[in-house]
Amino acid sequence: MSEAQNSGAESTREVIVATALRLFRERGFEATTMRAIAAEAGVSVGNAYYYFSGKEALIQTYYDRAQAEHEEACRALLAAESGFGARLSGVLREWVRVSEPYHAFAVKFFKHAAEPTNPLSPFSAESSPAREASIALYRQVVEGSADRMDPELREELPELLWLLSMGMVLFWVHDTSPGCARTYRLIEVTVPLVERLVGLSHLPGLRGITTDFLAAVQELRA
Repeated sequence: MSEAQNSGAESTREVIVATALRLFRERGFEATTMRAIAAEAGVSVGNAYYYFSGKEALIQTYYDRAQAEHEEACRALLAAESGFGARLSGVLREWVRVSEPYHAFAVKFFKHAAEPTNPLSPFSAESSPAREASIALYRQVVEGSADRMDPELREELPELLWLLSMGMVLFWVHDTSPGCARTYRLIEVTVPLVERLVGLSHLPGLRGITTDFLAAVQELRA
């Protein structure tokens, strides 16, 4: 395929994705068909299916792009901050900020993502690229932190922080406050608690509790 053809194919993909996300926001996921997406994008239905196997594939593309946008938004913060609490708070706050345009869509869409067996669940095999990328971002939060913490906890912490972020997402979906102020407040009150617990994890008197906690996590994961 020539460079011009590659450029044209990528342009078509972009149009289909942008159209799909707009229709998902306007009409909801269930009410939007691939035929409607193709018509609005100005391509044939066959062409739409050539690039994407279905609506679920378009959502996975959204996941990947939203994650990439989140990573980019956090780049300067992670380069400048060395404190664990500041790094974690900044990353969570940036997620809320970059996700704001999709808040109304998330409210309608969440019932699909919340189903454990749905491929659109953040825990599904299909969502693993975005999930692993998000965990990698929280690994940057931990590895770039100058704070002392238990070595075993440091190893497990990125995935635990991702799980924490999933709780934040659930709260955000149901947050009707102006500008999602309550979600920002949740981050403000939660992160210092996490920071304190992580900071205490290396102390001799609490290392046993940390070990027991990590053993429970590993058992539940298995």
